[in-house]
Amino acid sequence: MAEEKTSGIVPPKYDVNAKWDTCIDLSVRRFAYSSLAGAFTGLLFFRSPATRWASVAFGAGVGIGSAYSDCSRIFNGSPAKLASPKISGTPAPQGGQE
Repeated sequence: MAEEKTSGIVPPKYDVNAKWDTCIDLSVRRFAYSSLAGAFTGLLFFRSPATRWASVAFGAGVGIGSAYSDCSRIFNGSPAKLASPKISGTPAPQGGQE
């Protein structure tokens, strides 16, 4: 009976349902909090309704973008790293000297 219980447990690395739950929760929270921060900033700094809505939209975009990057890190492991430029140790030859 103990063997049946342990065979049904999925390691956290392969538990897709837990990853989706985490990503949805993270996305909703970041969207809501950053939209509220944008609304507060819009009320504090701007007078026209268009700029206030733009502030809310900017906050929502920042929240969705950060949630997307964290969710891609959760699903894919680690984020993609940019390749660093290769620097050679020898100096480049100049025009008259070789």
